[in-house]
Amino acid sequence: MPMIINIDVMLAKRKMSVTELSERVGITMANLSILKNGKAKAIRFSTLEAICEALECQPGDILEYKRAEDTQGS
Repeated sequence: MPMIINIDVMLAKRKMSVTELSERVGITMANLSILKNGKAKAIRFSTLEAICEALECQPGDILEYKRAEDTQGS
């Protein structure tokens, strides 16, 4: 998958638990887990905005694009 989700990195930087983020954003732990593990097919802008607000970051701090040929061999 060419999209890399860096929620774990931002959680560590902010010293915040997944549970706390889930509560602040208003999404279930299950949905947050799907998102942070790269299994989600889409994310609503309102959810992305809430995550960025809770983590005090920009969307680019969470989402990273890698071309398919860059990820092969990883």
